[in-house]
This record gives sequence, structure tokens and C-alpha cells, in this order.
Amino acid sequence: MSWEYTEPVRIVFGNGKIHEIRNYMEGICNPLLITEPFFLDRPVVQEIKKECGIKSIFSDISQNPDITQVNACSKQIREEQIGGIIALGGGSTIDLAKAASIAVERIEEYHWNGKKVPDKHLPIIAIPTTAGTGSEVTCVSVLTDRKRRYKAPIVSNSFYPVMAVIDPELTYTLSPYLTAASGIDVLCHAVEGYWSKGHQPICDVLAIHAIKLVMEYLPIAYDNPKHSLAREKMAEASVIAGMAFTLPKTTSSHACSFPLTNIYKIPHGEACGLTIDYFIRVNGSDEHANKLFDALGYRNADAFAKDVEALKKTLKLRQDLKDFHLSETQIRELVKESHHPNMLNNPVSVTDEILFELYNKLS
Repeated sequence: MSWEYTEPVRIVFGNGKIHEIRNYMEGICNPLLITEPFFLDRPVVQEIKKECGIKSIFSDISQNPDITQVNACSKQIREEQIGGIIALGGGSTIDLAKAASIAVERIEEYHWNGKKVPDKHLPIIAIPTTAGTGSEVTCVSVLTDRKRRYKAPIVSNSFYPVMAVIDPELTYTLSPYLTAASGIDVLCHAVEGYWSKGHQPICDVLAIHAIKLVMEYLPIAYDNPKHSLAREKMAEASVIAGMAFTLPKTTSSHACSFPLTNIYKIPHGEACGLTIDYFIRVNGSDEHANKLFDALGYRNADAFAKDVEALKKTLKLRQDLKDFHLSETQIRELVKESHHPNMLNNPVSVTDEILFELYNKLS
């Protein structure tokens, strides 16, 4: 086995680290703050503006950022001669910031045309406000082209932030639903990163650590949003799961999540979590995947899948697709669209028959 590990992002972790933001701005001139409209009137934004000399803000960000929003942000970067980016928010904000950091006119050329992403890019300081995507430490930007009904990642070393400032206190205001949906996304990142065909020893160890944290602390953070230890451990799980999957890449549950989000508007984390227990069982025949279940203390794949099912019920996350009353035609569309390139990373070959069984069970 041969492998390589790279993590170029400087990670600063701890409660209250947001108040030290000025210390991390060396070498960044005329920064642009990219954040969601939700945060504009929040004290944290006012503090960042004051401490970092922010004159420009971009906040046209939707859940699952669209290529048109990236292009608008890139235009602002070029026109205002921006020298660096502070990205404050969830995965959508940070993914948009990554794509905009190369400041091209048409990001779609890199999204679905496969053009190589330029090496030149602005430095990004990523400040996550959810314990979910791990985007602050990855080289992945997941974008949506709503016109084409297409959602997919762009992967480039140019997208690594220079720094991730992870302050668990920023997650205290997450709603129970967002805590649950982003938390189950962490679980999927770690599980899929472990069993991915591209797995390697360092990422394996990180994945196991993150999974254990999620299984223990996510229910606590869900029930008690101000539980400081649970919030801290979920923030830890999120960043470590991000490091666990960024090189191996995600697999089956993420591949299925793209059409579930594109077509049926199921939020990303919940869409990933919808199928993860099914694929735990599917991958139970894989030798390496079984090492994961053993390392977590489970006798087999089914035992782990049952605990994940129970966790989703505790978190009141979606269990099926029955409310959509899917027709055979719609199920066939889901099967077809689930054959996303990420599916090729799955250790067990996922056939149409497997996907038909999945979506018929969920329906």
C-alpha cells in the first residue's frame, strides 16, 4: 500500500478564539468578509469588521451555493481589488468563498466543464459556525447549478484555506435541527472517508476518532445546545472528519445526497444521513469496512447500522421518502442520478439493483 497525506491548513481551535482574529490577519490587505445574511447584525460580525478593518462584505449566499452567486462574489473581488477573504458561516459560505477565491468570471467552466482550477488564489481564513461540513480544512467546494439542476464538488489544492479558526462557542446558537443535520453529516464524512477506496492510515485513525465523538456527543448537543463540552467535542469531530475524508473522498451516501438535494430539496446533511445506515450494511462484505465496525466496538455492520438508525430517530431526522409518494419513474431517476462519480469510491460496487432496493425501501 502506498499513500500520501497533506494538510496545509493551519488550525486554531478553542473557545473564544474568534476574539483573537486580528492576530491572524498578517499579510492580508483589503479583506472581504463573506458571510450569510443571518450574521450581518450579529456582534461577531461587528467585531470582525472592527478588528480586521473590513470595508467590503458579500452575503448573497443560499443553502447549496449557486454558481451565479460565486460569479457575483468573484466580480466584487476583482472590482474592489480584494486581497484576502474571511469566510464566516457554514459549509455553504466556506465553499462559496473557496470557489470565489480564484476570482474567475465563470466558475461553471470548472464546475461541469472540468477545466483545471488556477493555482493563483486569494488567502482564506475560514471560520465555521456549524459542526458539520469540515469545509474549513478541505480542498473541496460543492456548488449547485440550479439552471442545469446539477450539484457537484470541485476539488483543487487552490481551495485549501490558509487558516481555520474553530471556536465551538459560535455553534451555541444552532437550532436542534441544524445541530442534528450537520452532525449526521460529520458522521457520514468520517464513515465514508474510512471505507473509501482512497483510504489511508492517517485518515483511517482520524475517522475512527470522529465517529466515536459523534456517537457520544451529538445526542447531548442536540438535547442541550449550551452544553459546552458537547459543543466542543462536536466541533472537534467536524474538523477531524474533514481531515479524514478530504483526501480519500466521500462515497455512496454523498453520491445519493446530490439528487436528493437537487430534486427534492432535502438539506445536504439530512440527505447524506438518510442512506448511511443502508450503505453500512451494503459495505459489510468489505474487509476494510469491517475493521471500522470492529474498531468502534460493534460485532458486525448490522449492529452499527442499528445504532445509527437509533441516532437518527433520536435526532428526529428524516427516516424515509414516503411523503414524496415517489412514482416508479421518479425512483428510476434517483437511481440514475445517484451514479455520481463519488459512488465509484465505494468499496463495494453499487449496482442499479442495490439502488432500486434502497429507494424502494425508503418509499
